[in-house]
Amino acid sequence: MTTTISTSKGQIVIPSKIRRKWNIKNGTKFYIEERDNEIILKPLTTEYIKKMAGMLETKGKLSKILLEERAKDKNKEG
Repeated sequence: MTTTISTSKGQIVIPSKIRRKWNIKNGTKFYIEERDNEIILKPLTTEYIKKMAGMLETKGKLSKILLEERAKDKNKEG
């Protein structure tokens, strides 16, 4: 078990061994979740985002909508 201490500003240090394992770099953003009596930190790294991509299985509907919106925006500009 690894422990750390919070500062007066509520900051904590994530030990280097864990930062290396999860590819946490300076400026990495985190998703913070409260679950029962726990605080869960999930680093939003490129690897994590790639892993989560496609989980909602929109079958291309979302992509189609986004492309249509982009086309509308381009038509308004040009």
